[in-house]
Amino acid sequence: MKTRKKEGSMDTKIAIFKGKGIRKTIHKGEWWFSVVDVCGVLTDSLDAGAYWRKLKERLKGEGSEVVTFCHGLKLKASDGKLRETDCAV
Repeated sequence: MKTRKKEGSMDTKIAIFKGKGIRKTIHKGEWWFSVVDVCGVLTDSLDAGAYWRKLKERLKGEGSEVVTFCHGLKLKASDGKLRETDCAV
């Protein structure tokens, strides 16, 4: 996995996996990755955000604790603005 420095930030970088970018940031001394980006890379989904929302809904319905390990952190969106995004270690 390669990383490249993101403009204007020392604690946020893009990880490259299978030729696709996964946003990540350091939070409390650990790297946190965008769950939506990981879903997009692993599933080749056309709408990774919708895929994650549906999966999260199903996981919550099943009583899974996986979703409780996700935190909403602000990452730069495609429009350049910081938006809260589900992230996991």
